[in-house]
Amino acid sequence: MSADDDDELEIPPPRETTVLFGHAEAERALLESYQSGRIPHAWLIGGPSGIGKATLAYRMARFVLAHPDPAAADVQNAKSLAVDSEHPVARRMAAQSHGDLLVLERTLNDKGKLRQDIAVDDVRRSVPFFGSTPGEGGWRVAIVDAVDELNRAGANALLKVLEEPPPRALLLLVSHAPGRELPTIRSRCRRMILRPLFVEDVARAAAIASGRAANDPELQEATAAADGSVARALSLLDGPALALRQRVLELLAKLPDVDQRALHALGDALGGTEPRTLAAFMDIVNAWLSDRLDRGPQQTRQLARVAQAWEKVNRTAREVEIYNLERKPLVFSVFGLLAEAARK
Repeated sequence: MSADDDDELEIPPPRETTVLFGHAEAERALLESYQSGRIPHAWLIGGPSGIGKATLAYRMARFVLAHPDPAAADVQNAKSLAVDSEHPVARRMAAQSHGDLLVLERTLNDKGKLRQDIAVDDVRRSVPFFGSTPGEGGWRVAIVDAVDELNRAGANALLKVLEEPPPRALLLLVSHAPGRELPTIRSRCRRMILRPLFVEDVARAAAIASGRAANDPELQEATAAADGSVARALSLLDGPALALRQRVLELLAKLPDVDQRALHALGDALGGTEPRTLAAFMDIVNAWLSDRLDRGPQQTRQLARVAQAWEKVNRTAREVEIYNLERKPLVFSVFGLLAEAARK
């Protein structure tokens, strides 16, 4: 795959994405809540990775900041949360320069590496942010992308705002595993769980992002295997990635049994690949964990094991990413944790 191909597969960040594929029902629920004038101050938007949760959060933030009066005729007559990409609010949000929007996400440390967690000092900024008057007399909006990346101190700092929200404050919390968030956070948010996209929506979005035709055979194969995730479809748009996915799925299907020889082979296969392939591996693992967290009634002990595995697996993967560590030990560590989580 050429460098040009790599550029084609770059996914525009959610703050720049003004088109939402699927999730019409969720968008309608947010719009109607805003139109009612009684919108909850905090929403927990959950679901698997790469299905548009952050895109929906930014879409809602863009609409609220562009239309600060819920009773205005243009809001009451709106049929969607769409805001023109040339609107001043949309342009400032894309440039990360809107004073009434606070985005909490992992940032680079002093060495230029992505932090393991959202910095607690960044989270603490939300207190003075919401305590000040909106610069344009409307709303203060914060997006947490993703709340899964808050450590305990960061989660507790966020709770201060969730417990005593000021008027005209809106918090949009993105979560890849809403089942493992602190009960104190979940209880203070309106939960909105997004489901994986239909294959047709994934194909349309992936075609736009990759620059490929919708009937491209590789794109069709990738979208069929993406389990409703645009990000996963794009990560699979080369042959080795699809083969890797099948290998990982076969290992996951055997849990809690672990094939040591197959793990060695998988570790060797991941060892020489680019960061995007490691991200695809973790995406599949997290989808497996998320599925178990979202299942019906389960024993508390079983849920706790899955939640602990989620935290340890992702922390270990972030350390590998940050410190450029060997990937084979990660594979064995991940499957050891998954095996424990799979036991009844």
